[in-house]
Amino acid sequence: MTPIVIRTDRLFTPFEEIQDAILVIRGGKISAMGRRGEVDTPRGIREINAREKIVVPGFVDLHIHGAGGHDVMEGTTDALEAIAATVAIHGTTSIVATTVTASEIETCASVKGIATHILRSWESAPRELSAEILGIHFEGPFISAARRGVHPSKWIATPSSEIFEEILKKARGTAQIITLAPELPGALDLIADARRAGLVISLGHTDATYEQAMAAIEAGATHAAHVYNAMRPFSHRETGVLGAVLTSPKVSAELIADGVHVDEAAMRILVEMKTPERVILVSDGISATGMPDGRYQLGKFEVKVSKGVARNAEGKLAGSTLTLDRALRNMVALGVPFPSALRMITANPARQIGLAARKGILAVGADADLVLLNDKLEVSGVMTKGVGLNLTN
Repeated sequence: MTPIVIRTDRLFTPFEEIQDAILVIRGGKISAMGRRGEVDTPRGIREINAREKIVVPGFVDLHIHGAGGHDVMEGTTDALEAIAATVAIHGTTSIVATTVTASEIETCASVKGIATHILRSWESAPRELSAEILGIHFEGPFISAARRGVHPSKWIATPSSEIFEEILKKARGTAQIITLAPELPGALDLIADARRAGLVISLGHTDATYEQAMAAIEAGATHAAHVYNAMRPFSHRETGVLGAVLTSPKVSAELIADGVHVDEAAMRILVEMKTPERVILVSDGISATGMPDGRYQLGKFEVKVSKGVARNAEGKLAGSTLTLDRALRNMVALGVPFPSALRMITANPARQIGLAARKGILAVGADADLVLLNDKLEVSGVMTKGVGLNLTN
């Protein structure tokens, strides 16, 4: 493969800014980078002039249900490739495919299909621009009926090691995250099971008290799904799960920064309380992402999208059509410094799933996943493992 050299005036790793930078890519990996004059460029290269662009790491989405008219629960190669291709256009180069509560049979079938696709994709280098599916995020079925959101109530289950082991078996080593309600009977035992399996334990769709949430954190929960949404509301006398999430330094907090799911003041509170290092922007995107308004599937049920907002038949928010490039712009518009907001969609999520050396970062040895932004922070080009990167606007 021909070595690629990218030249740019500004590059964010995202931990530092390098001006007048050169990035060298070989075999889908970053082989050298630094200021001009500090990096030797190989012969016979493909050179990309990105002088007027900002080069940043590819975005990492830990919570996404679909895009491009397809849903993760379809579990087919065609569906997963459509999802991965759609989000890649918007700068997302890595995703964790997220399930939704369904029957055990349907969940196992979907997980088996997703795992098969992931394992096959690991065997070969990408030939076209497409986000890499890093693993699976189980959202449900071990959630609170009182805070289920749009998850079907008929398939909500009490935490069960037997059900979990069966789903885990279908995942064949690709499981990354499990979101559960810690107040349910057996939840702490399931947290122990999930930790032994190497999963990140996420608190979500929960009506937990502060004490119940803290017990889960002490047991090993380190993450919270779409904070504020599908959680017991905060009260000054019973702060609930939000009190635990906001004050525990052990927990990273997901945020859907679309301007619909969370009020601006609440977003500011979250960033102030957690600090930018503990906030992870997610899309919670559904099949309607990248598509016009209309009717779409989320798991096995239908949602209606109007003016970009997805709701089920009851009028409840049903995921989003957000992309992470828009989330980045929204956070910067809120007053978050660009480098801090950038870490929320790159290094922070990669670190949470143990891939900080390979994803969400521009460094020697990391995957050549990168995004070009213009001065409005709009995506001008994308590369996944050395593939892609068309310069526009």
